[in-house]
Amino acid sequence: MKPRISVLTLGVDDLERSLEFYRDGLGLPTEGIVGQEFEHGAVAFFDLQSGLKLAIWKRKDLAHDTGINQTPLSPTEFTIGHNVGNKQEVDMVMEQAEKAGATITVPPHDTFWGGYSGYFQDPDGHLWEVVWNPAWEMTE
Repeated sequence: MKPRISVLTLGVDDLERSLEFYRDGLGLPTEGIVGQEFEHGAVAFFDLQSGLKLAIWKRKDLAHDTGINQTPLSPTEFTIGHNVGNKQEVDMVMEQAEKAGATITVPPHDTFWGGYSGYFQDPDGHLWEVVWNPAWEMTE
C-alpha cells in the first residue's frame, strides 16, 4: 500500500459545535457544512497542509455509512499530532485550544525524549498532542 492518506474523519455528536470549535476557535479554513441535502451526508472539511483534510461527521452517520454499531467513546484510541516549530508555539496553540473550549489534559511540558508537548481534547473528546520535536525540521 502506498501512503496516500488524504482525509482524517472524526465522528462528532454535534456538528455545529465542532464546526465552531475547529473553524472559529482553532482557525482552520473550511467552507462549512456541506451535504445537508443527503440523509447521513452532512459533513465539514477543513484544509490542513497540502493534500490533507480534516473532516467532521456525525457519529451516527459514520456508523451508518460503515455498517458498524456506534460504540461508547474512547479518547485513548488514537491522538492527532500537531507539530510546531518551537516551545512557544506549543504554548500558543494550547492556549488557543483552551480558549476555544478544549479541555487541557496535559499542560505543555518538557518531555523525557527532549521535546516539549501538551495534550487537549476537543469538544467530542478527541485527543490532540501539540508538540515541538527538536529532531524534526518544520517546513511551511
